[in-house]
Amino acid sequence: MAKGASKNAKVKDTKAAAESKVWTKVIKAVRSPKTGAYTFKEAIVHKDKVQEHINAK
Repeated sequence: MAKGASKNAKVKDTKAAAESKVWTKVIKAVRSPKTGAYTFKEAIVHKDKVQEHINAK
């Protein structure tokens, strides 16, 4: 019975792993106009929307 349970867990994990590959973490350095210091903005974005997110101000 334990073998069946572990097999089902592995199937769920592979589905989650396949879906997680569609997301990307984008880290963008933004310069403050007042102080000139950089801050970092992080976002988790769908891989098709990465360029849109990078080019947005």
